[in-house]
Amino acid sequence: MGRRTKRWLDLAGAATGLVVGAPVFVATAAAIKASMGGPVVFTQERAGEGGRPFRIYKFRTMSDARGPDGDLLPDAERLTAVGKFVRSTSMDELPQLINVLKGEMSLVGPRPLLLDYLPLYDARQARRHEVKPGITTWNAVNGRNLMTWEQQFEMDVWYVEHTSVLLDLKILAMTVGKVLKREGVAQDGRATRDRFRGTAARTA
Repeated sequence: MGRRTKRWLDLAGAATGLVVGAPVFVATAAAIKASMGGPVVFTQERAGEGGRPFRIYKFRTMSDARGPDGDLLPDAERLTAVGKFVRSTSMDELPQLINVLKGEMSLVGPRPLLLDYLPLYDARQARRHEVKPGITTWNAVNGRNLMTWEQQFEMDVWYVEHTSVLLDLKILAMTVGKVLKREGVAQDGRATRDRFRGTAARTA
């Protein structure tokens, strides 16, 4: 797919999403503010195209609750009722439409992961950074967080090798169905996914 065509698709989709979804944005932000206080948006540095860092935007879903020792409580204990609903409906991802408008992300592409993971990828897995990261991707409609890291990265590379306008449109359509069914949002019994520690570490 030509970069210009993909960029026009991203701009049109992100702008439409921000306008049409404005009431959802406002309602979500208000619910988060009422239940957890500010800020309502969580930001974090992630690896983008070429492994370059950028700051991702997501609606906040966890409180800053701390234990007697002053350390943050485990993620599962900090995930609020509002946050759980926001995640289960994937509404926490909506602010990333701003990342798309800024040119840091695409509507479709490998999910942007932590910078800490960059030295852990093997040569094939690192190919996921040959394109911009996306709000949704091929693995998001084929198992999402329920698959292993290695399976996810293989699907990311498959997407890089087969990217096209038709594939992006197919993934976007399939994503709508997955979101409505709330499938594969998190690993069972966990608020967040296990960290990737490298393929060699898993198989040693």
